[in-house]
Amino acid sequence: MAGTSLVAGDAVVDALPYFDQGYDAPGVREAAAALVEEETRRYRPTKNYLSYLPTPDYSAFETEIMRNEFERLSARQPLELLSMKRYELPAPSSGQRNDITAWQECVNNSMAQLEHQAVRIENLEIMSQHGCNAWRVYNENLVRMIESAQKDLQKLRKRIQDLNWQRKNSQLTSGAKLREMESTWVSLVSKNYEIERAIVQLENEINQLKQRDGENKENIENY
Repeated sequence: MAGTSLVAGDAVVDALPYFDQGYDAPGVREAAAALVEEETRRYRPTKNYLSYLPTPDYSAFETEIMRNEFERLSARQPLELLSMKRYELPAPSSGQRNDITAWQECVNNSMAQLEHQAVRIENLEIMSQHGCNAWRVYNENLVRMIESAQKDLQKLRKRIQDLNWQRKNSQLTSGAKLREMESTWVSLVSKNYEIERAIVQLENEINQLKQRDGENKENIENY
């Protein structure tokens, strides 16, 4: 609930959710939702809060390959299949059966493929020897990262809980003080009402006495 505006754009928030009662009453939630919907319907931002920032350049980090891929996606073209031609070992064509150069190219290709497979086998052997330790170290790093993130999460939750407790204590204290002041105000208003009623009664009695005194004087003069 917003109070009277002090300055243009500033408002005093006088709601005490930890102290106020009646939020669960029928129709309260619907009324609040209606107020929020009405405010969002009428609110139209007139200021661009990002105007001080430069216009973002989304293509600054695009490579030629990325740009071509984005263009392919925009054109809805299918993805080109992975070419396996480099892994094939074709023999010379029928017209090059007696060409030594063609056979030499085939031999060179076979040697390259053989070396590639040898490197793969070597990598597998290295991984079998050191892969377990590397994976264990990787998992340990992940565990440390998780523990660090959990500690940060616990600290953040504790800060949130402490803040909520501070808000609750502050609101309960303020609410009790407001209730005491309200009770004092009601008592003073009641006393003022009683005083005003007593004053009116005294004024009536005074008027009656004056009227009676006037009648007595008139009777004495006539006598």
